[in-house]
Amino acid sequence: MHKNNVIKNRILVTVVTPSFNQGQFIEETILSVLNQTYKNIQYIIVDGGSTDNTMEIVEKYRDKIDIIIHEKDKGQADAINKGFKLAKGELVGWINSDDLLYPECVEKIVELYQLNIDGSIFYSSKIDFTNEIGEIFETTVINISDKSCLLNKNYSLRQQGSFYKNDYVRKCNYLDVNLNYCMDLDLWLKLLEFGDLFSYDEKPLATYRFWGETKTVNGGVLFLREIRNTLLKHGASIISINILRTIWYEFKEYVKLIINKV
Repeated sequence: MHKNNVIKNRILVTVVTPSFNQGQFIEETILSVLNQTYKNIQYIIVDGGSTDNTMEIVEKYRDKIDIIIHEKDKGQADAINKGFKLAKGELVGWINSDDLLYPECVEKIVELYQLNIDGSIFYSSKIDFTNEIGEIFETTVINISDKSCLLNKNYSLRQQGSFYKNDYVRKCNYLDVNLNYCMDLDLWLKLLEFGDLFSYDEKPLATYRFWGETKTVNGGVLFLREIRNTLLKHGASIISINILRTIWYEFKEYVKLIINKV
């Protein structure tokens, strides 16, 4: 093996999958982690007590998964935190049980990390959106220059395929379990107090499955309010583009509710 590959593969990366009753998708998610070209991965699945066939599928891969937790939790952020607190990786990240990592995802993120060792967030600026049956219907591009940009200009981010420096995740006390929708936004804003973010821009490294049961699809006004409160908590200007955008979107949600009642 080439010397650079030997050094690169010494970096342990922890991937956490939180799950709850998504047996129709979780096998694809598991295989997307197990089939990474980068092999020095600690894989942790944290299931919140699924009552469908999720655990039957997880059991098929027990010998390839480092830690499996199957117990009731307090929601997605709590499940991810359980995994993060057991993480031994220098880099940590999560992939939800209906999303996928592309085979080179971890390898490309590790290469990016090696070039920017003091960074806090490493992500793919491109991501594929897929539907319920896995068909790609859109590829999006989001470039975030710094914390101020994320805070005041564009709060959109790409959690799928993103990884974080574990030391900094610990320092910022993991995810906020009181958040239901934008725990990733809150985490990014906390992490950016410790180091910069860096993007991989060549091609998508992950997919986001956009379908009827996607939590953020159904969040509506509550989702928008949580985004706004999170931004303001971290110092966003009340008249920033981000805050005004959430107010406008919330107004549109109310209009839709009124129209639907007529």
